[in-house]
Order: sequence, then C-alpha cells, then structure tokens
Amino acid sequence: MWRGQLLHELTVPAKKAAAKTAAKTAAKTAAKTAAKPAVTKQAAKKAPQSAPYEQGAWASVFAPRAKGERRYWLIKSEPDVFSFDDLMQAPQRTTCWDSIRNSGARNFLRDGMKVGDRCFYYHSNAEPSAIAGVCEVVREGYPDHTAFDPSHEYYDEKSDPAMPTWFMVDVKAVAAFKTLVTLPQIKADPALAEMALLRVSRLSVVPVTADEWAHVCALGGVKV
Repeated sequence: MWRGQLLHELTVPAKKAAAKTAAKTAAKTAAKTAAKPAVTKQAAKKAPQSAPYEQGAWASVFAPRAKGERRYWLIKSEPDVFSFDDLMQAPQRTTCWDSIRNSGARNFLRDGMKVGDRCFYYHSNAEPSAIAGVCEVVREGYPDHTAFDPSHEYYDEKSDPAMPTWFMVDVKAVAAFKTLVTLPQIKADPALAEMALLRVSRLSVVPVTADEWAHVCALGGVKV
C-alpha cells in the first residue's frame, strides 16, 4: 500500500465519523429550538396604552357604567392662557378642550369622559396653583383639529385626519368656587392624599373619585 492510499483510507473514516457527530449535534439543536416558543419582534412589543383598559392602573374609570352614573375629572389650564373666568365669559360658557398631547390624558378625553361628567377646573403654574371652579362635559371625545393645523403651536405632522391621534371634549362652566382650593391645601389634607393630581402631576387630565369630589367641593364652598 502506497502512502497516498494509506492516508486516504485513514482520512475517509475520520471524515465520516466527524460528519455523523455534526449531524447528531445539529439534530439536537433543532429539537431544542423547536421546543422553545418563537419570540418575534412583534410579540415583544408592549400593548398600546389605550388597551386593554381592564388591565391598566385606571381600569375603574374606564369600566362600564351604571345607568345614569356620573364620573369626575380634573382638567388643567394656565390662568394666563385660559382661566376659569375666561370660560365663564366664553360664548355659552363653553369651549373645546384641545391641544392635549399626552397619550394618557388623551385616553381619558377620548374614552373615559362622557356627557354629564363634572370636572374641576385647575389653574396650573399659578401662584398658588388651585382649583377655581367646576365645569361639565357637554360633548364627548372627537378629533382635535389643532393637530392638523401647521400654524398651530401643537401641530402634529404625524397625526392623520383619517385616523386621528389626538382628541378633545367640550366643557361648559358650571360654578366658580367661593374659595380657591390650593395645591398646598390639597397636599396637606389626608382625605386627598391619594388624588391623581398628586400621584401623576404631569398629566393635564386626571380622574377624581366621588369622595374626593365631594370633599373638594365642600372646601370650595359649592355643592355641584
């Protein structure tokens, strides 16, 4: 047997053995991969903030209502932009509540508020910041036209009129508080320690519980 033939006979069995081992390893890897659930980029994405509401922190404010049930909210405006007095002097004491560009606040406007709900009108960035009065929702959520206006401060070029991103409601003034209920006063009151105003202060629209509503109205000197 010459040297080349000897090398050939020694190498071929080794190659066959290596190939057999590689095949077994590949089969095991495939089996393990098949046993694992597929993870796709789509599955890894978080659910939209607007759904499912029943699993969110604010599930109770989106839950089905009893017949005739009224719910309560707090909406914010800087008094030098549009104060409660401005609302009282507006035609029919009514205005659209536009230019909200936070998805959480948008969800409250679009899906939470219903006609007949009452809102505290809160003066933000004021000295002091305070609840100045009460207004009522008179039109439920509809597309915010300011998002489509390139000349508007809160124009959103990504908002499509065919599938709007931002929504607003119409509110009507009901009554001014006889006494402003200030932010320091709210913070110091144990009965109001859990108010959403304090827990998520960045939001310009937040829910208010029925007990909080009654308590704050009493502090403000009105019953509405």
